[in-house]
Amino acid sequence: MAVLALDLGGTKLASALFDEGGRILKRDAVPLEGKGGGDVGLLIQSVVRRFRGDGRHIDAVGLSVPGIARSTTGTVWAPNIPGWDDYPVIDDIRRIVPDTPVVMDSDRACCMLGELWLGKARSCTDAVYLAVGTGIGAGILCGGKILRGAHDIAGSIGWMALDRPFRDPYGETGCFEYYASGEGIARLTRECLEEDEGYAGQLRRVSESELTAHHVFTAYEDGDPLAERVIAECIQYWGMAVANLVSLFNPEKIIFGGGVFGPALRFLSAIGDEARRWAQPISMAKVRLEASELHGNAAIHGAGFLALKSVSHDNAS
Repeated sequence: MAVLALDLGGTKLASALFDEGGRILKRDAVPLEGKGGGDVGLLIQSVVRRFRGDGRHIDAVGLSVPGIARSTTGTVWAPNIPGWDDYPVIDDIRRIVPDTPVVMDSDRACCMLGELWLGKARSCTDAVYLAVGTGIGAGILCGGKILRGAHDIAGSIGWMALDRPFRDPYGETGCFEYYASGEGIARLTRECLEEDEGYAGQLRRVSESELTAHHVFTAYEDGDPLAERVIAECIQYWGMAVANLVSLFNPEKIIFGGGVFGPALRFLSAIGDEARRWAQPISMAKVRLEASELHGNAAIHGAGFLALKSVSHDNAS
């Protein structure tokens, strides 16, 4: 048996062919190069066609997508892809493999499924995958099932309200994501630079338009005081978010992934200390905070797991 997994991100489309044991038989990645709308659909079709053309039978296709994967319609809302307000991506794939099961889920859910299959959530029934990259999301496993919500939007925790009063910019990304995502770290740093006119450290020498979280982490390593201030504030936000997740869902584990965790993994202990100040104490004492085992491959493993489950479900019926 072999299944094709696709992981659509904001800048690239990754693909991998898995056997039923989780071994990768072939993998690839192609850049989106600013494509939007139907052009992204055509790119996905070309990748599926190429894997199918290798002569290997594909038993199912699984797709991880950013944003909202609408299970009832097979369409996607992806804010980082122009023209994907309600895009019929499942129809695109079925044109290439009409007799093959095609399934999809959000990237946050797929990251959780990947860790459940071959990562840190193996044997868990209740866990959270906290993905912090350009944006913030959470894949939530409750009672052995992914929590999707009434409209497939569960896990959009970038909108957690972790500060007051409300500020208009929160309406674009949510309060948590505004401050503590990869983009948020850079944004918070720019705000601190504006406020601290006397600061003359290395972050002052980076153009504001080019400033990224990477610059902030590098400056932190060098003992830069403004970077230390920014990271300390982010630790507070990450800790409060963990506390809320622990108090709401009583998970066995919270698994940290995404590009920020990464360099921010060194702060897990401090994040736990902050979370203990806010969380339900018995639940917090039992949860484990861990780094993703699959790192940047969690979503594509989750898409592969989705595809395998669709085959086993069809065989069972």
